[in-house]
Amino acid sequence: MDSRLKWLFVRLVLAVVVVGWGVSYLFPSRSAEKEFQKTLDAMKQVRSAHVVSVADPYSTQHIESSWDLVCAQDAYRYKMHVVQSGPENRGELENEELHVGAAVYQHRSDDSWRPQINYGMSPTTVCRTLAQGAETGILPDIATMIKRGILDKGDKKVVDGVRCREWKVTMRGGPTGLEHDTVCLGLDDYLPYEMTVDWTHSRTTYSDYNSSTQLDLPSAALQPASANSGSN
Repeated sequence: MDSRLKWLFVRLVLAVVVVGWGVSYLFPSRSAEKEFQKTLDAMKQVRSAHVVSVADPYSTQHIESSWDLVCAQDAYRYKMHVVQSGPENRGELENEELHVGAAVYQHRSDDSWRPQINYGMSPTTVCRTLAQGAETGILPDIATMIKRGILDKGDKKVVDGVRCREWKVTMRGGPTGLEHDTVCLGLDDYLPYEMTVDWTHSRTTYSDYNSSTQLDLPSAALQPASANSGSN
């Protein structure tokens, strides 16, 4: 092969490499979508989880909340603590709810539980919806990220002792046009362990997946639940 043919061959190889690199750069979401699909499939197997979130949606508002879901008990516990520091709206609000089956109880200051109307999803619905891969409001909405997200691979990191890879997610068609979030997916199990949302300045962590830990269901809450179910 003479020198001109050699140079032509080299240039063709370089062109193929450059085109391949350009395609992978412009359309990185296909491999990313496969990774997120693995996460969606893994989340369908989740039967329990502990979720903690901290958010500062406004400069005068701080919110801390947590979820403890245990499908085996058909129950979840939700806690919320809101601090308002505005000049005209200052104070704190705390709320703790226990959802057991179709019943809901609110924790009172005297450590008792009072039945209340259920305005949210029942544990049965949450667990069924989660198993179907649909949005529950407790774990990240991975299905929507796959459909509407621009997914960019980030660095590996450790969240609460679990190795995960951070992904940058830009949502198309959000309320403000674009929304920049991050989600860290476990390297071994593909489950989400951390998520941040820019417009609410929030960070949420996820742990205790499919653990043997159960909720401490107060007898004062369970007895009215049995009485109510028997009266229907």
